[in-house]
Amino acid sequence: MPDAPTSFTSSSPSALTAVEQEILRACRDAKRERASVTLIAVSKTFAADAIEPVIAAGQRVFGENRVQEAKGKWPALMAAHPGLSLHLIGPLQSNKAKEAVALFDAIHSVDRPSLCAALAKEIAAQNRHPQLFVQINTGDEPQKAGIAPGEADAFVAACRKDYGLEISGLMCIPPVDEAPGPHFALTAKIAARNGLANLSMGMSADFATAIQFGATHVRVGSAIFGHR
Repeated sequence: MPDAPTSFTSSSPSALTAVEQEILRACRDAKRERASVTLIAVSKTFAADAIEPVIAAGQRVFGENRVQEAKGKWPALMAAHPGLSLHLIGPLQSNKAKEAVALFDAIHSVDRPSLCAALAKEIAAQNRHPQLFVQINTGDEPQKAGIAPGEADAFVAACRKDYGLEISGLMCIPPVDEAPGPHFALTAKIAARNGLANLSMGMSADFATAIQFGATHVRVGSAIFGHR
């Protein structure tokens, strides 16, 4: 059974402000515009009453790991707060593609042909076009989802040619025991040679570093909502 969603964290709005300040600082250091980085507030495992104050503080883009959890809380939140954007940042089972295409504005975990086929079918059926990110397993970690770096170019080409998918960018999650910078640099290099403008990389502990390496989307959870 999944854990029950965690309720309201009183520090969330002030924590959001601190994260925004750090993003602004990182953008200035990298000589980038703040508008070039989308903050995804990762609300997985947190209930609606924890999310509402963050919405009230001005945040509009949120991330969830699981389709079923998101279905349970986001339709009502999105109805109450028009203009929100929801991103799926966790693994996606092919049999959940229909629900994912219907609910999410972006999917960050495209990583295998069967999922490409399922997404292509649902995008055509629903005439809904979420942003799609190919997940790169930069550390070649066997326990982690994603395409091996050496296979990334061929996979992106297949997404486009074989499945007619419009790939927006790449996503990576560096190994926890390694410096993230080289992994961010590798992901950016693969994106550049494939003509991909968007880079989903960087989480609570390393999003400032990710911005230095060109991240366009940072996925920040605990730094905003706190730990469970």
